[in-house]
Amino acid sequence: MTSVPRICILGGGFGGLYTALRLHQLIWEPGQKPEITLIDRQTNFLFTPLLYELITGEMQSWEIAPPFAELLKGTDIRFVRGSVKQVAADADLGQQIQKSVTLEDGTEIPYDRLVLALGCETPSDLVSGVIENAIPFRSLDDAYRLDAKLRVLEASAIEKIRIAIVGAGYTGVEVACKLADRLKERGRIRLIQSRDTILPNAKQFNRNAALKALEQRGIWVDLETNVSEITADWIGLTYKDKTDIIPVEIVMWTVGNQVSPAINHFGLPLNAQGKITVSETLQVTDNPEIFALGDAAAILNTGGQIIPTTAQVAFQQSDFVAWNVWSSLTDRPLLPFSYTDLGEMMILGDDNAVLSSFGIQFDGPLAYLTRRLVYLYRLPTLEHQLKVGFNWLTQPLVKLLS
Repeated sequence: MTSVPRICILGGGFGGLYTALRLHQLIWEPGQKPEITLIDRQTNFLFTPLLYELITGEMQSWEIAPPFAELLKGTDIRFVRGSVKQVAADADLGQQIQKSVTLEDGTEIPYDRLVLALGCETPSDLVSGVIENAIPFRSLDDAYRLDAKLRVLEASAIEKIRIAIVGAGYTGVEVACKLADRLKERGRIRLIQSRDTILPNAKQFNRNAALKALEQRGIWVDLETNVSEITADWIGLTYKDKTDIIPVEIVMWTVGNQVSPAINHFGLPLNAQGKITVSETLQVTDNPEIFALGDAAAILNTGGQIIPTTAQVAFQQSDFVAWNVWSSLTDRPLLPFSYTDLGEMMILGDDNAVLSSFGIQFDGPLAYLTRRLVYLYRLPTLEHQLKVGFNWLTQPLVKLLS
C-alpha cells in the first residue's frame, strides 16, 4: 500500500455518496488521510424517495438531484463520471496484482480499499414490449420522460388519460396516487399486481392506508393478474387464463430489482440472485480489501434472511462501511453490521402519507409533513438541507405573492 491510502467508491447513490462523505468526516492521523475517489455514471446524485414529488410539481429537480460537484465542494473527495468495465483484485488469478478499477473509456484508477455500491436496475426483459413502450420510475430521466408524455396528453383533446401501472409494490402504489392527484378527473389509472395483495412486504397499517388512498382516488386494482404484452396503444392482461386487451396512453413498469450487470464481470463471489456475498463486516468474501453495500450486496440479518433493499438500509450501511474502511487502514477492529428497522413511510398523494415507526402509526397531512422533515434531515449535506428547507418555507409566500 502507498503511504497515502487510496479509496475508490463505485456508485454515487445513498450507499456510495454517504460512505464517501462519512469517510471525509472521520479523524485521520497526519499522513494517513486518504485519497477518496467517487465514480458514478451520472453527474447528479438522486434522492430517490422524493422522486414522486416531481410528478405533481411539489418539488423541483435541483432539490432532489443536486450535482455531485456541489455536494462534494469543500471536501477532498474527487468525483469521476464514468461506467465501470472491470475490477482487478488480489484474488484474481490467485496472485498479487495491481488493484485497480478500469472504466469504459480506459481510465484506470488504483485503490487500496474499494467500496462497491452500484445498486440495482428495473428488469425490462420480462415481457414483450417493455423496453420500447413502458416507462420505469427509478431515475431523473424516467421522471422527465413521464412528465413530457403527460404534458402532451394534458394539452390534447383526449377526454380520459388511461394509465396502467405494472407492479403494486411501494413504487407502483406511490406513483399511482401521485398521478391520480395530478390528473384528477381526467385520469383513469389501473394498478396491476401478479400477487393476491398490494404491498406484500409492507406493514399492515400502511397497506390498509394505501388501499384506502387508492379507493378514494378511483384507482382500479387488478390482483393476481399478469401482463402478456405491451404495445404503444394497449396492454395485454391475463387473469385466470383469460387475456384482455386494454387500451392505454401510458404504461409504467415498476416490477422488481435487477443487480447491475457490471457486477458479473468483476470475478467476485455471487449468490444465486447475482448479489455479491459479504461477511458481517460488509467485506466481500475472500476479498477483505473490498467492501459492498446497498442493493447489490447479499447481506443477512441475524435470522439468516436477506435484508431488504431500501434507502434506509443503505443509510445505515454507509456508516458501517466508512467506519470499517477507516478501521482497516488504521489497524482498528472492524464492526459487524447491525440493521435497525426504523419503520417505513409512504407518500400517498398530495398532502397525504402514512408512517409506521417504533409502534407509532398514523397517516394523513401530519404523516406527510413528518416524512418531509425526515427526508430533509437525510439530505446529504447541511448546505443542501438549508437550501431546500429555506425553499420549502418560502414557497407558500412566493405562491401567495404571484
